[in-house]
Amino acid sequence: MSAFDKAVAIVKALPADGPTKPTQDQQLEFYGLFKQANEGDCTGPAPSAFNFTAKYKYNAWKKLEGMSKEDAKGKYVALLKSMLEKADDADSKKALEELNAAA
Repeated sequence: MSAFDKAVAIVKALPADGPTKPTQDQQLEFYGLFKQANEGDCTGPAPSAFNFTAKYKYNAWKKLEGMSKEDAKGKYVALLKSMLEKADDADSKKALEELNAAA
């Protein structure tokens, strides 16, 4: 399993009420990086300004236009590592060890 795949699995498994919880900005950054890493540049039309969630997600992905898929994967892993390194709980430390082992 690649470090990116491991990072995606860790992010998806983070409990909503756990000690390691991404901020809304981090969630959007994870989303944009994930989409860029898997699909490349955002080519679809912008959603309605009244659909706030979709608009924020679109903007998070669109601002990464031109970034390579490999760079997006690396930044996704780096963002998660940074978040886990700041946490001070056993689950975060274990997840960080697993992520480092996958690298």
